Amino acid sequence: MKLTKRLHSCVQLDKDGHTLVIDPGAFSEPDAGLGADALLVTHEHPDHFDEGRLRAALDANPAAGLWTLRSVAERLAPAYPGRVHTVGHGDTFTAAGFEVQVHGELHAVIHPDMPRVTNVGYLVDGSLFHPGDALTVPGVAVETLMVPVHAPWNKVSEVIDYLREVAPRRALDIHDAYLADIARPIYDFALDKLGGTDHGRLTAGESAEL
Repeated sequence: MKLTKRLHSCVQLDKDGHTLVIDPGAFSEPDAGLGADALLVTHEHPDHFDEGRLRAALDANPAAGLWTLRSVAERLAPAYPGRVHTVGHGDTFTAAGFEVQVHGELHAVIHPDMPRVTNVGYLVDGSLFHPGDALTVPGVAVETLMVPVHAPWNKVSEVIDYLREVAPRRALDIHDAYLADIARPIYDFALDKLGGTDHGRLTAGESAEL
C-alpha cells in the first residue's frame, strides 16, 4: 500500500490499482479527491469536509463511493443514491478493496462552551489509522498512525501521550496546515524524543510505501 500525503489532514492510499482518499477538505488541494475509487470523511468541519471537492470526485468516477458519518452523508446522499454510506463506531466495511474499521464517536473538545460534533477514525487494512479530529485509541495494533500534530483542540503534551498510548510502529503528521514551518523543528524534536516511536512527516505530494 502506498501512502501519499496531501495538504493538511488529507491522505491518499493506493493499492492494487485502487485509490482511497481520506478527508479531502477545504485546506487540501482542489483536486485531492479526483481519481478516488473510495472516499472517507471523518467529520463535518470544513478543513476535513468540502462538499465541492467530494461532488467533483463522485462526478468524475461514477463507480466511486463515499463512507462517512451521518451529518456529512445527509448532505450528499440525495444526489448520489446508493453511493453514500453512513458509518459509525464499530462498523466494518470494504471500500475499493480496502478493509476499513471505524473507531471513535466525538470530536475532541475545543472549548467546553462549544458543542462537540461527531467524529470517526478509520483503520485501513488493519494497518493505518487516521483519527480525524480526536485522539482516539483504536484498541488494536497500529502500524502507521496519522497523528494530528497541531490543532485548536490539542497541545504537544497530549500528542506525545497519544503516541505513547497507541504505540504505533511509525507516526506521520497530519493536521499540519496551522503549523508554521519555523515551528516544525520544535514539534519534531518533542515528538521524536518523547513519543516513543518512529516519528516523521511527509510534505504534500510525497509518498511512502507501507
